[in-house]
Amino acid sequence: MAEGNHSTVTEFILTGLTDKPELQLPLFLLFLGIYVLTVVGNLGMITLIVLSSYLHTPMYYLLSSLSFIDLCQSTVITPKMLVNFVTEKNTISYAECMTQLYFFAALAIAECHMLAAMAYDRYVAICNPLLYNVTMSNQVCSWMVFEVYTMGLIGATVHIACIYSMLFCEAMINHYACDLYPLLELSCSSTFINEIVGLCISAFNIFFPTLIIFSSYIFIIASILRIRSTEGRAKTFRTCSSHISAVALFFGSGAFTYLQPSAVSSMDQGKVSSVFYTTVVPMLNPVIYSLRNKDVKVAISKFLGKRNFL
Repeated sequence: MAEGNHSTVTEFILTGLTDKPELQLPLFLLFLGIYVLTVVGNLGMITLIVLSSYLHTPMYYLLSSLSFIDLCQSTVITPKMLVNFVTEKNTISYAECMTQLYFFAALAIAECHMLAAMAYDRYVAICNPLLYNVTMSNQVCSWMVFEVYTMGLIGATVHIACIYSMLFCEAMINHYACDLYPLLELSCSSTFINEIVGLCISAFNIFFPTLIIFSSYIFIIASILRIRSTEGRAKTFRTCSSHISAVALFFGSGAFTYLQPSAVSSMDQGKVSSVFYTTVVPMLNPVIYSLRNKDVKVAISKFLGKRNFL
């Protein structure tokens, strides 16, 4: 890598999802709808958890943090994507690009660790229910959330430090947002170290949370199998089904995008998979946790009942 910031590029051009004019308006309307649903769903979930005393538990404290991450993640990416659909030449300054990449990376890493924290919460609730209130106290939950955001900020800082030292000779980013591997394609200098660092950070922030999630669910499954009644097993498993769905959606698309070197991955393929976890997953998470969660349904019913009474 070249020493210092020798980049002669002051702004980049984002190619967007497609260059076909006939698809611009339909895609604009599609992603505008997705963004509106994402904002309404996640803000609604946060508001419901804050206002409903029925949901003032560690599980929903972590869920409100996940909704906040999803809301911010979508806001970092989607508005700029929408602009790209209605302008002929979508430019983004070097500073704006680095800022978008920083928050994009920080929030993506934070979501990985937040899902791991939520898996640990389910492990304690099912495997050690008598110690749940002590193990998952307010102080412990606050520290867990703090560590989640700290991991995100550290990972994003390392990414930006590596990118900042690169020499860019081209300005056309084959993506709808400033992401790591599309930016590496524009470099005149060697990207070997950047690719290794990026792959290591991605691997750590996927495999380490995945290890926690798998370990938690191994103990959870073992505990469920010890329950004699079929109804009891089903009821216990339902408390985890929403989290399992969220984990599968996020980690599946994230691993497909980042756990392969840029030499063997397709940028167009990467755009499609990244759209899924940057825009679709943040929209689906509130749906998953509301439609498949009895506690949330009860809280919504109580909240609406109070509103009607007033």
